Amino acid sequence: MTHSTFDPHHTDLDTAQASSVEPSPVLPPLVWHEGDMPYSTAFGDHFYCRSDGRAECGHVFLTGNGLPERWIGRSDFRIGELGFGTGLNAMESWRQFKATRRPGDRLTFTSFELYPMQAEAIGRALSRWPEIEAERQALLRLWPADPQGRIECELDEATRLVVICGDALTTLSQMNTPFDAWYLDGFAPSRNPAMWSLDLMRRLFDLTRPSGRFATYAAAGFVRRNLAEAGFKVERKPGFAGKREMLCGEKPIA
Repeated sequence: MTHSTFDPHHTDLDTAQASSVEPSPVLPPLVWHEGDMPYSTAFGDHFYCRSDGRAECGHVFLTGNGLPERWIGRSDFRIGELGFGTGLNAMESWRQFKATRRPGDRLTFTSFELYPMQAEAIGRALSRWPEIEAERQALLRLWPADPQGRIECELDEATRLVVICGDALTTLSQMNTPFDAWYLDGFAPSRNPAMWSLDLMRRLFDLTRPSGRFATYAAAGFVRRNLAEAGFKVERKPGFAGKREMLCGEKPIA
């Protein structure tokens, strides 16, 4: 692991739990479309919007979570993500954080990923966007040769990336640190329903600070119902690139 140092008291998982994480399953073969767009053969879906995944990240995940405004002036802002994939959302969020943060602001981005990619595949996928070239290069320098377990990268003096490899519900059940924002970016609900289950949404709710938010490109009825049943106040917003709807919302203050 590449360890961060700016928050020595940070513990998402205790030492015993972190060391007991099962090895990650082998990533099924990827198919590459249009040169640098990865397609998952395991889930039959692309890793991001085919028109512009970086712009989609801004529209769905940042704007849907009220960012960057909500992390300004925060010394311990935490984003959680379901589905690290290529790291695109993390790198775009880091880029925007660097552009807007104030002295003393700190960001921890924690992502949960069943099938972590090799550095070569991450580099190929992110090469699509020159806007995040500096972030891509930094991630590739820190990414381990054998990604599994708990990966920690100190991206800079104010930004930490944590990728926890394995089943999301299993690893989230070991967490105790609350989050301010969630990016729900698993593969399409019709192709990966376990990532959108009621049990998982309830666990996310438990790990969300009061007035914390979530956002997702998904708009399937059962996803909306599961989020609402878990306790979130759910909103429908216009989706990206002509998609009719996306979902976002917040955890009410008790």
